[in-house]
Amino acid sequence: MATNTPNEDAASLIFPNPLVYPPIIKHQQTFIILHGRGSVAPEFGPHLLAMVASGGGTLLSTFPHAKFIFPTAAVSRATIYKRAYTHQWFNNWHLEEYTKRQDLQIDGLRASCAYIHELLRREIEIVGGENVVLWGLSQGCATSLTALLTWDGKPFAATVGMCGWLPFSNLIEEIVRENESGDDPFSHSGDDDEDTKDPLRLGSENSEIDTRKQAVAFLREHLDMNSEGDVFWDVPVFLGHGTEDEKVSVNLGREAKSCLDLVGVDVQMIEYEGLGHWYSQDMLRDIFQFLKKSLKIDKEIS
Repeated sequence: MATNTPNEDAASLIFPNPLVYPPIIKHQQTFIILHGRGSVAPEFGPHLLAMVASGGGTLLSTFPHAKFIFPTAAVSRATIYKRAYTHQWFNNWHLEEYTKRQDLQIDGLRASCAYIHELLRREIEIVGGENVVLWGLSQGCATSLTALLTWDGKPFAATVGMCGWLPFSNLIEEIVRENESGDDPFSHSGDDDEDTKDPLRLGSENSEIDTRKQAVAFLREHLDMNSEGDVFWDVPVFLGHGTEDEKVSVNLGREAKSCLDLVGVDVQMIEYEGLGHWYSQDMLRDIFQFLKKSLKIDKEIS
């Protein structure tokens, strides 16, 4: 694990009460939707709920049985804003150089994922995992994807990411590709090494599964999260990204998709020509279709 100089005491982070929209009719689903850095739920939620998707329909009208939970990130210092305080799910370095100073992300990601996991557990208890969706925009997308990979509860219906990225994707990919090439960073020479007797690491038929598990285990260990299991294989992911995104390059979205593919996640990505760092009516239409399928709702979106 990388040495981490804490930029913020994770235990001191305070998450405001989420903004909650009750279902229009009987509660059957719950959507947990995360804003981006510098925003808050009361700014982000109403706009998303009000936008009409291509072909018609808003989130509220398309999913009338859904409760919408918009959490607000805790306030902490942002290194890229000269350590000014802002609402952010985690601290990080400039995305143009995202592989540098990755230790900045650890404390905030750990605390935010733990908070999101608690929301997931609560809603899964109410409506069942098959009816819960996790969704995020920008840094909220990055947090949602990390929360998925570190989740060890029951499977849930789907994860949606808009114009975001996957923290530590370069390190996760490195582990997978090193293992695929036969240069296993976890292996040791010597027949008597106890690590080589791990049943998950024996047998060519298990090698691909082992590689994926090792990569995700690295992420969990890096964040000091003691979660186990492979629930992330059972949760489909949709990523939407504008080709002209000036804040989070579409290349970061592509790398997130590639990394999730490598660890065995069922992920699809759609790029939107000419779109900047936001969502669009077309993106919402595609997300609605994806969620209808994931939630096993029959009605088609036109």
